Amino acid sequence: MTATADRKASEDSPAAPTPIPLAAVVTSPGPWGTALRQIRRNRSAMASLVVFFLILVVCLLAPFYASSIAHTDPFASNVAGTTVIGGQTVPVLAPSTTGLGLGVTPIGPTWDLTHYFLGSDGQGRDVMARLLYGGRNSLLIGFSAALLCCLLAGIIGVLAGYFGGVVDGVLSRLLDVVWAFPVYLLAISLSVVLLTSGVRIGPISIGAGSLWLPVLIIGIVYVPYVARPIRGQVMALKEKEFVAAAIGVGSSDLRIMRRDVVPNVAPTVVVFLPLMTALSMLTESALSFLSVGVQPPQASWGTIINDGLDLLYTRPAVTLAPGIAIALTAVVLNLFGDGVREALDPRARLRGAG
Repeated sequence: MTATADRKASEDSPAAPTPIPLAAVVTSPGPWGTALRQIRRNRSAMASLVVFFLILVVCLLAPFYASSIAHTDPFASNVAGTTVIGGQTVPVLAPSTTGLGLGVTPIGPTWDLTHYFLGSDGQGRDVMARLLYGGRNSLLIGFSAALLCCLLAGIIGVLAGYFGGVVDGVLSRLLDVVWAFPVYLLAISLSVVLLTSGVRIGPISIGAGSLWLPVLIIGIVYVPYVARPIRGQVMALKEKEFVAAAIGVGSSDLRIMRRDVVPNVAPTVVVFLPLMTALSMLTESALSFLSVGVQPPQASWGTIINDGLDLLYTRPAVTLAPGIAIALTAVVLNLFGDGVREALDPRARLRGAG
């Protein structure tokens, strides 16, 4: 009887749960991991990122190309220089054969990487080498200005949106002052003034010909365009339950901003970064084209376009090459920025699906 009862009790008792292997437990990758996975699945975003890195790598190789391949100094005039085309030595600047025969005609594209691949400008300088050096400066200024803009805008937007009141009033009025001026008019005005004296902020001094001067100017003029969306997002976050709960338990303002506010606005700042990089690069090119951006002996894509204006009908490659580089870089940055926005903003994905 005892054995039968024990067997029946064991049959009636629930079976012990089967342990789940640790490898079978699926952990959430988190919001950033999910966004990264979605970006990887976005073919246009990944293709644009690959193209951008190719442009970046090629531009970074500018010193190697100039010294080891083209054997030229892209910043020194070469009026009396010669090069080799088809085994024959020809002058870089040939006497003009049009009109009255005055002036000189630069050599055109040879499509030979070792001898003036894209021809020369009016001073006999290798356009291809200058294009690569100019790309380094344009990309450096564009990314640095975008980073500075997003950093300042993030700080101002978080402070104004979280504290409100007097803090919001003062910061918003400062943004309104900058917002009131057209972007290019304000940037040109600041460039004209600062190019004569430079900038000195405490121990930090920026010379008139420094590349950091256009970085500072471009980074400041675009702050309102990024700070206002961040301010609005922070004001909306203040109404959320988790922020109210943090305030209710007595958390300090600094802790709330660091733990609850900043992590929620960080995706917005990340989305703005590639878009502002493209916009800053375009602004720098416009300022340099007007001779109030990058100053000689430095070069940028905008200065090269300016150098080729007089050669537009005889040697269009001098102007077309940097123009195409600017357009291509801006397009790939905007495509990548759209992919980042779709990955980090669920509402953007829903709008796109609808």
